[in-house]
Amino acid sequence: MISPAGRMARRVAARLTVTMALTVAATGCVDGTGAGSVTGEATSITVLDYYTQESEHTQWNEVLSACGRTAGVEVEHTSVPPASLIPRVLRQASSRTLPDLLMLDNADLQQIAQTGALTPLQQYGIGTGGYTKGILSAGTYEGEVYGLAPYVSTVALFYNKDMLAEAGVAVPRTWDELKEAAAGLTRHGRYGMALDASATSESSWQFLPFLWSNGGNEKQLDTPQAAQALQLWVDLVKNGSMSKSALNWTQADVHDQFAAGRTAMMLNGPWRISALEKDKNLHWGVATVPVPRTGQTPVTPLGGEVWTVPQSPSADRQKKAAEVLACLTTASNMLTLAEQHFTVPSRTAVAARYAEQDPAMAVFVRSVEGARVRTGELGVRWPRAATGIHTAIQSALTGEQTAEEALRDAQRIASSD
Repeated sequence: MISPAGRMARRVAARLTVTMALTVAATGCVDGTGAGSVTGEATSITVLDYYTQESEHTQWNEVLSACGRTAGVEVEHTSVPPASLIPRVLRQASSRTLPDLLMLDNADLQQIAQTGALTPLQQYGIGTGGYTKGILSAGTYEGEVYGLAPYVSTVALFYNKDMLAEAGVAVPRTWDELKEAAAGLTRHGRYGMALDASATSESSWQFLPFLWSNGGNEKQLDTPQAAQALQLWVDLVKNGSMSKSALNWTQADVHDQFAAGRTAMMLNGPWRISALEKDKNLHWGVATVPVPRTGQTPVTPLGGEVWTVPQSPSADRQKKAAEVLACLTTASNMLTLAEQHFTVPSRTAVAARYAEQDPAMAVFVRSVEGARVRTGELGVRWPRAATGIHTAIQSALTGEQTAEEALRDAQRIASSD
């Protein structure tokens, strides 16, 4: 599946085009090509997401159709490429054909909710109990819950068990251990560590655990804590433990390097597990992201999508869409979806049961408990900070600037209008 950060990276430019025009357009009447009649009992609802991969679309279509039957409506399910979702939402808003049920990357939620295009879920009586504060905040804007996630994800450290055993290297838990392990695992044709340092928001996503776990904050990027986190990445490249090609690698590329044996460790998400399990000769494990000092708990970014009910003149269609959304977030459907997509059920109790039955996911379940949403501090200004971060990563890892210099520029980007 496409990673949450990958989706975000390919849509960041599109997100920046969201304007207050949605506020007016989202509340207009609906024509015959969209949500249907304003009055009368709804017999169908429209659904929009970006799950375009065939297997992923099919799995979601089955769950949505089943939830539609429970609500007594037929579901008209449409998927568009990730980069096309927000532009399509803008077009549908202007033509007054917003879908009845809309999926958004959680980093997009606040920008769309700010326009007035979404309805608070409380008015439909949808329960919000059983979620961690971080997960619930992913769908919250100005104190109102506008979206709920059936599942979430984050990142962790994958390692090749055979390579670590051969080199006599323990799984690193701290930054010093990570540098030592990566150096000890590096051989001709193989690096010790791989991660995404590309000029996209995927690298910003992968940098956040290091920034946050060291006490840094996206609100102020030019701090010693942020510089120390970036210097760790610089040191890995400088000492030859990490390829400079990481500057051009996506998270999918990082996975390919790991699967091919060209790196002993990688930072990535649980959505890679499905492919890893297909290679029976690859013996891998997963651990939490290394932290600055022994005894600390890593703070990782929260990935995943939230489902929302847009404004519509048809109260019945909104009600039916809300019933389908509630169905998607039942314990049984959360578990089914998490198993299909190698993600973490959003409700804490369901996630705990999931961790018991799938040890490979236990690390991600633990990390999600304290994960933060990317928009938690900056809200609609997060994309600027993301741009500043990945720009700084590029400058520092290429040696064009020191970590401190690169992050001073990053702060200027993040603070720009």
